Amino acid sequence: MSLSPEEVAKIAHLARLAVTDDDKVALGRDLSNILDLVAQMDAVDTAGVAPMAHPLEMAQRLRDDRVTEGDRRDRYQAHSPAVERGLFLVPKVIE
Repeated sequence: MSLSPEEVAKIAHLARLAVTDDDKVALGRDLSNILDLVAQMDAVDTAGVAPMAHPLEMAQRLRDDRVTEGDRRDRYQAHSPAVERGLFLVPKVIE
């Protein structure tokens, strides 16, 4: 697939990229190579390939789900100028 300079200009406009006329030819060639590679990969039969999240058959090590820090809300809010029902009160900034 070969992209014309006009198509490259349209793609650049949609992507909000500033592309000079000199760069349109090279960029068109690069984009065409990428699209050709995608077409090659799309042509491969992957019907028998199982999807995988990671190429290695390893399990994720997980930590124990336990509380490691106590509730310190009252201690933190003791230094706040304004607190109501456990919430910090701040000045309104949006009208």
